[in-house]
Amino acid sequence: MSSLSIASRKPVLADLVPGALVRDLTLVVGGAAFTGLAAQVVFPIPGSPVPMTGQTFAALLVGTALGWQRGGAALLLYLLAGAAGVPWFNNGTSGLFGASAGYIVGFVLAATLVGALAARGGDRTPVRMAGTMLLGNLAIYAVGLPWLMASAGFDLSTGLAKGVVPFLLGDAMKIALAAGLLPAAWALVRRIRKES
Repeated sequence: MSSLSIASRKPVLADLVPGALVRDLTLVVGGAAFTGLAAQVVFPIPGSPVPMTGQTFAALLVGTALGWQRGGAALLLYLLAGAAGVPWFNNGTSGLFGASAGYIVGFVLAATLVGALAARGGDRTPVRMAGTMLLGNLAIYAVGLPWLMASAGFDLSTGLAKGVVPFLLGDAMKIALAAGLLPAAWALVRRIRKES
């Protein structure tokens, strides 16, 4: 990223890491790998073909911390590599098929969205961060729910009952965690800069 493009927006956390191309490539690959690692934290949801995993939180955290370009690229890499056979989707699976594949596609949209919001200060306070994460979750559902309905043959009410409602409490907990985590990281950055 050029210094001109950084100067015209607020920095995201990744902008604080020195370097350029090597930094960006490392962050993109690292963001994809982090999401793949978080996908192995799996909690089956009784009655739902979609499990609760750590990948949703990771995708939103990666997007917010890396910004829309690097975050979107990291989740696109995660999606494409997993579709091509890298076993880093939930439970060590790969391939872009099944009821939960739409949520994985939604991660790319969500990471890009939350990254763009972070560049506008959406990660600086707990309230803003909660709103950023909420919008990111909605973006995931906007892609994942229709995919689930099409792949499983569900109508809207069944899709909501099996692909949204069971995840709301977990999403609220992830939002609360992120609402504390990223603003705290920015507070630490401000303190370090003030002491330097």
